[in-house]
Amino acid sequence: MENAWFIQQREPGYSGHSVKEILLEICANSDGATVSSKKDNLVNIGGFLALRDPELARSARALLVAFEGLHTYGGMSGRDMEALAQGIHEMVQTDDHVRARIGQVQYLGNRLIDAGVPVVVPIGGHGVFLDARSILAHVPQEHFPAQALAAAIYVDSGVRTMERGIVSAGRDAKTGENHLPELELVRLAIPRRVYTQAHMDVVAESVVEVYKQREQITGLQFTYEPDELRFFLARFAPLTVT
Repeated sequence: MENAWFIQQREPGYSGHSVKEILLEICANSDGATVSSKKDNLVNIGGFLALRDPELARSARALLVAFEGLHTYGGMSGRDMEALAQGIHEMVQTDDHVRARIGQVQYLGNRLIDAGVPVVVPIGGHGVFLDARSILAHVPQEHFPAQALAAAIYVDSGVRTMERGIVSAGRDAKTGENHLPELELVRLAIPRRVYTQAHMDVVAESVVEVYKQREQITGLQFTYEPDELRFFLARFAPLTVT
């Protein structure tokens, strides 16, 4: 839906089309999609797999029975399926929701830009990405600057963010060495229909405060590193500065 909005706003020939019309055109040119419904579908749980090929759909339904439940519910409760169906309708009922949604993200991003905080531009649709490599230029990548920045924001305000850098990139399966991505980012992902502009102000104020105190932030080290999904499950401690 957010991509459909940007097409409407930026692509020649689409300014007169509704987001719903553009979304249907995207789907018409697709063979399939996996959807996390906790995003645009406006629900707190669930998702779906959409396939055009009947044989692929049949195979997927068979796997669903083995791993989630009968294809009529796929492990979801009746209440959650009903909410999901309603959310699909409401998200494109008018363009007002997505306009407000993108506006909220833009508001947060612009507040940070105005304060001089390095962020990825242009601001996207589902969140704002902080450039941790620039913010914590004194922290080497092997000391997890994006993770350290995310931790500092949480300590300051309780705002939970997400590291998208060396921790998320993981290790080379053969050498055991860390992958070294070009980007070290902290994602400020904003749930739909949850937060107000005042909440965005709290987030902005916390990020700006942490940015002002950035020289005091040290890198991190693993205290626990799992074999898989370390960006969800690992534990860290601050490096001791000597």
